[in-house]
Amino acid sequence: MDIRITMIAVCALALAACTREAPPAPQTATAPTATAPTAGERLDAVLAAQSEETKSRYAARRPKEMLEFLGVVPGMTVVDTLPGDVWYAGLLLDYLGPQGKVIGVDYAPDMWKLFGEYAPDPAESARWTADFVAKMEPKRGADDATVAALQFGAVPDAAAGTVDVVLLSRSVHHLMRLEDKGGWMTKALADIGKLLKPGGIVGVEAHRAPEGSSDTWANGEQGYVKQSAVIAAFAKAGFELVSSSEMNANPKDQPTEKDFVWRLPPTLATSENDPALRAQLTAIGESDRMTLKFRKKP
Repeated sequence: MDIRITMIAVCALALAACTREAPPAPQTATAPTATAPTAGERLDAVLAAQSEETKSRYAARRPKEMLEFLGVVPGMTVVDTLPGDVWYAGLLLDYLGPQGKVIGVDYAPDMWKLFGEYAPDPAESARWTADFVAKMEPKRGADDATVAALQFGAVPDAAAGTVDVVLLSRSVHHLMRLEDKGGWMTKALADIGKLLKPGGIVGVEAHRAPEGSSDTWANGEQGYVKQSAVIAAFAKAGFELVSSSEMNANPKDQPTEKDFVWRLPPTLATSENDPALRAQLTAIGESDRMTLKFRKKP
């Protein structure tokens, strides 16, 4: 056999043996990758961070269930009508995250003029958008949503089609009771339609009147409106009912046409000097409320 062939074979065998016997290369330890919280986990954290006073309302207002029912998730642009420090703008500020946006919406100044003794000063109403943003900005952390504000009747074209969800929490009765004094429900729904993206969602939480009550009493003046009337108004404006929930139902609230909603907690307007009545109304709890989810038709 050719000596060169023999040497090549020997070297190949030796190389193979070295390869088999070589110790494995040391592995470098890697730090575990942090997992971003889910939407549910983020919402839980936001709710857990609120004051005890705010937490005491959770059983009645069900913020987690409400926002999940409407499909609100971080990164969305969400409108809150008549926004408060907590309900819902304050919660949304923390929940929607740095890619999200909270837009507070107030009634039109001309509508406020119809509130009689409860009407704000015209100058206050005129500067509301600037005041709302100025109030919310100091509350923003580095991981919070951005903030904007506008009023019904003055929706800029630049805002058209930018909103994912509009919240109408405990505000529909105002719009409905003033519909015959200027078409305020119709105008507000037109503005909401302008703001929403195609397929965008409107969430309604409203004090529910018994369907058998008179239309005169259940027009919103006493705080109560019929669920059928709300659905009809949205259908007329081009929205479709997606779903309804009984999460905010309270069968203990059985109002008569002598009642108004503010007799109940948290206001208890009729029982300040009557401890027995106050105890009775407190036992009823907050109002029976409809919870409706509408979608803007394409």
